[in-house]
Amino acid sequence: MRAITLAVAGILVAAVPTTAAGHAGPPTAASAGAPITARAVDGCDRGEFCVWTGARHTGRRHTWNLAGAGVQSCVPLPSGDVGRSFANRMSRPVTVYEDRECATEGQFDTYPGGGTWVPEAPFVVRALQVWES
Repeated sequence: MRAITLAVAGILVAAVPTTAAGHAGPPTAASAGAPITARAVDGCDRGEFCVWTGARHTGRRHTWNLAGAGVQSCVPLPSGDVGRSFANRMSRPVTVYEDRECATEGQFDTYPGGGTWVPEAPFVVRALQVWES
């Protein structure tokens, strides 16, 4: 098995274990270093935005869908939790913020919808905002 890695603007956004034929396969000892595991993929469904408290999609997971997050609303992570990895499986772009109130004085980045996996966030995530497509 090998891992296919996709980078956007120099940021690692996905690394999925594949078979020699290039098809996605379950993680094995040969792909143990791959950031995305079958457990992580199964845990974040299509139409959801998921944030994990640990890097590489580990730790406690928080999940939002469009009905729960709304559009253009600042949604803070539950009190005391911060995100260190995340996945955007919504069809809409999502901005993650360092600031719990989505202030732009802190760091923030927007990620496209449809399957963006970020195994190591570039900063500690404290809030998110879903945008129109």
